[in-house]
Amino acid sequence: MSKTKRILMVVTNHTKITEDHKTGLWLEEFAVPYQVFKDKGYDVKVTSIQGGEVALDPNSVPEEKKSEWQAAEEELKHTVPLSKDDAKGFDAIFLPGGHGTMFDFPDNETLQYVLQQFAEDGKVIGAVCHGPAGLVNVTYQDGTPLVKGKKVNCFTNAEEKETGLEEHMPFLLETKLREQGAEFVCGEKWADFSVRDGNLVTGQNPMSSKSTAEKVIEAIENPA
Repeated sequence: MSKTKRILMVVTNHTKITEDHKTGLWLEEFAVPYQVFKDKGYDVKVTSIQGGEVALDPNSVPEEKKSEWQAAEEELKHTVPLSKDDAKGFDAIFLPGGHGTMFDFPDNETLQYVLQQFAEDGKVIGAVCHGPAGLVNVTYQDGTPLVKGKKVNCFTNAEEKETGLEEHMPFLLETKLREQGAEFVCGEKWADFSVRDGNLVTGQNPMSSKSTAEKVIEAIENPA
């Protein structure tokens, strides 16, 4: 009998862009993949950068509760902090987005270490929307950027511009990935688009949450 697959999910704890603009985790980008993984029978461990209750971007909370997201939301009430020990024992890591990730993912030493170990071990790495902010500074042990020469996608510069938050971001995610040598590919604005390149899976926006998670499963079940 095959061993149960294990997924490590890492979410942001950052809560504000400016004094009058709150942010956090984008709920759909966590809840939909979480449910996709659970429906597949996978074991999912939910962590955050600091641990504790995870703040949601207010704009990501639907007016009416979605019952199918309830189990996922419960997981966000008591997350454990990401640890370097999390670098082992999982088949894949998944980074949901939300603008918060732009602030606490790129330079977090623990996350960078864990992602490097996943890359070196040939494990699956998935990220959606702003989640790829966690990938921009990740390198292999020889210094090669994780995304160099890979087909990669994220929340695009065009989409960021339409949010009106472009000037408040520490960097533009698409631009940064291109600078790291990624082969950037994307779909239409605000439409479902995700791409798999070997063990790396990335998705463009909230609408891409499900397809990104499904490609992560495909990468686990059918390695390149």
